[in-house]
Order: sequence, then C-alpha cells, then structure tokens
Amino acid sequence: MTRRQIHDIGKRRAWVIWGVGLAIYLLAVFHRSSLGVAGLLAAERFDIDATQLALFTVLQLAVYAAMQVPVGVLLDRFGSRAMLLTGLVLMTAGQLAFAFVESFPAAVLARAVLGAGDAMVFVSVIRLVSVWFLVRQAPVVTQLTGLTGQLGAIVAAAPLSWALNQLGWTRTFALASCVGFVLMIAALLLVKDSPYASTGPTRVKLRALTRALQTVWGNPGTRLGMWSHFTPQFSATVFGMLWGFPFLVRGQGLSEQAASTLLMVMTGFVVVTGLLLGWLVGRLPYYRSYIVIGVVVIMLVPWTAVLLRETPAPMWLLVVLVCATAAGGPASMVAFDLTRTFTPQESMGRANGVVNVGGFAASLMTMALVGVVLDLRQPAGMDAYDLDDFRWAMSVQYLFWAFGIVQILRYRRRGLDHLRRVHPGAVESLRRGEPFVHPGFSDREGV
Repeated sequence: MTRRQIHDIGKRRAWVIWGVGLAIYLLAVFHRSSLGVAGLLAAERFDIDATQLALFTVLQLAVYAAMQVPVGVLLDRFGSRAMLLTGLVLMTAGQLAFAFVESFPAAVLARAVLGAGDAMVFVSVIRLVSVWFLVRQAPVVTQLTGLTGQLGAIVAAAPLSWALNQLGWTRTFALASCVGFVLMIAALLLVKDSPYASTGPTRVKLRALTRALQTVWGNPGTRLGMWSHFTPQFSATVFGMLWGFPFLVRGQGLSEQAASTLLMVMTGFVVVTGLLLGWLVGRLPYYRSYIVIGVVVIMLVPWTAVLLRETPAPMWLLVVLVCATAAGGPASMVAFDLTRTFTPQESMGRANGVVNVGGFAASLMTMALVGVVLDLRQPAGMDAYDLDDFRWAMSVQYLFWAFGIVQILRYRRRGLDHLRRVHPGAVESLRRGEPFVHPGFSDREGV
C-alpha cells in the first residue's frame, strides 16, 4: 500500500514530537542515574555492602537489557506513543515506591520496576527520530537525543546531592517521581507515531515473530550495531550511575562536592563529543565503526594513567579521565546510525532493541564485577575501601573493551560483505560519504 504523507518530515511538528520524547528520555536518565550520588546514602539507609549496592543498579539494568527485544517487538506493533506512556507509568511508580520503602528487598523491587519503564523510552524516541526526520538529519538528531538526554545525569549529580541533603531521601525521590505525571499529559496531547496516514505500527503476528527476530539477528549489521553499543558505552554508565562517585571520594580522596562537580563536568562534555561525532558520522558513514574504536582508545589512555598510579591522581588528570569517559556515551549512539543502514523502517524497533542490549549488558556485568572485586579485597565494607581496592576493581573494564573491539572488527567485515551481496552499490555510496537509504527486506536480508 502506498503511504500517504500528511505531515511534513523534519519540520516544526517533528521537532515538537521529538522534544516531548526527549523530555521523557531526560527524566529516564535522571531516574537511572540517581543512585550515582545517592549510593553512599543508600548503603547507610538499607545497611548493605558493595555487592548489594551494586545489585540495585545491576538488577535495574538487567531488567532494562532483558526487555529490549520484547520492547522492540511491542514498539513495532503499538508505536512510540503507547510505549512512552507505559514507560512513564512504570518509572513514576518505581521511583515513588523507592522514596518510601525501607527494606532492601522492597527497594530492589522498586528499582526493577523503574528499569522496566526505562527500557521502553530510548528505543521509542529513536524510532520517532527515524520516521519524523530526513535521512541526513537523523544522525545529528540521534546524537542530540543522547547528549541532551544526559542532562538528566547532570541533574542527578550536584542538584540531587543538594536536594538529598536539604530535603532528605523520601521527599527528594517523591518529588522527582511527580515529574512523570506532567510528561504523561504532554505525550498524550502531542506525540504522534508517524507522519503518514497509512502507516501505523507493524502488526507482528505471533507465528511470524520468531522468524522476524531471526531475520533481524541474522543480519550482521544488527550485531555490528550491538557491539558498537557494547564497547564504548559501559564505562560511562558504570562511572556515572554507580561507581564513579565512590571511586572519586574513597579512592581519589575528593570531597563529595568535588566528586559531584566532576560528574557534572563529565556529563557536560557529552555535548561537545556528541556534536563532533554527529558531524563525523554524517560526513564519514563508511568509517563509523572505526570512529567508535577510536573513541574507545581515547578512553583507555587516561584510565591506564590513573590506574597505574599508586597515589591519587592530580585534578587535571581526573578531569581528562571523566571527559574521555564521557565520550563513550555519544560514541555508543553511532550504533543506531549503523542499524539504520542495515534495517528497514518496519523492523527498526526490533533491531534497535537488540542493539540497545549491548551497552547495558556490558554495564551490568561490569558493575557487578566491580562490586565483587571490592568485597573480595576489602570485606570490611564501603568505609574501608582505599585507592588500591578501586585500582583492582576498575581494571575489570579492560576485559570488556578488548572483547568489544574484536567483535566490532569482526562484524564490520561481515556487515560490509552483507551489503555488497544484498544491496549492490551500498558500500560505494557509503565510501563517497552518501547516506544509504534502506529499500526494505530482500529474501537474503537476514542471511
């Protein structure tokens, strides 16, 4: 059926819809990052050790990652608007419960509910970008989505730390949950799934679901996107969401105010790298995988310099560290631009769901391993951790960086071979710096 366009693409309505989705994503990042500065208070409130503290965020991210493929299927079926509203309901309920519970199991359950809501937001916003913006606009808007959404992490740094000190645990998190009600109204009134009259969410029949997922997974471009998300993203997530604040305070001897400021600097630097990477990806689509690897190498250098030191690092080196780590967030967004090259619009939700598993799977495994290493080295608990403990614990990142780089190089080769075989001329178009517009599935698309 020929699609009839009833709204302009890439014009004012598109920006309004994207703005509402972006606000919801910003709130999701805030909720997700709130334990970054509340971790020490949470350890006291619930009387838990490092492994249990890590469980909060690990379970939240485990739920997030586990739901990405089901959410992708539901997104293709019901559309972004319904998924954003459902995500808001779950995030609001989870954060409100987290404000009042006092037992560790109840708090873990509340964070799991929050993670379920968070899982529905980002891929829904990315789908809106895919259908409401022009092909040449999409890479920049995708980067803007990631970097602007990270403002939620800024709010979860110093301002949240201040609110926790002034208002206390319950009132701070209860007030934060109330923002969700306002955004529910905005989503109901303003968000539309598509600029086309005849194109609604794809009706995915249950009998065809397994085959559809196999086709998406069988495409090497999907796995290239997943590993391109896996490799640069986890370090920034681990640092910003959980272990960065304790690492700076307990390991590097900074005050809580100085540590919060560095987390804000880290998040602010996302804007700089995001704009640069958005421009590079638009100009050099053939080299997107190498751009991701280059960012990972840039991250490795200051981490190695800091972890090799037997004394706390000077402030200038810590600033370089947090800025380099921040670049991993925008670099992971390149994965969704890669997916757009290999996936038609009607399956974008499923493909982006698979891709989004990568970075968060790496994040939850790294968070858990850091907590385990800390507890093995220092059974006395959070107050007894020192620089040497954190040097060993944060070194687990190298395992995931090395594995991820190998996988990116492996699936880059397979992905390019796939394009040459299934879509002749696509690779040459990318080499010339021209975007490749996917024409839809062929019989060999998932091979």
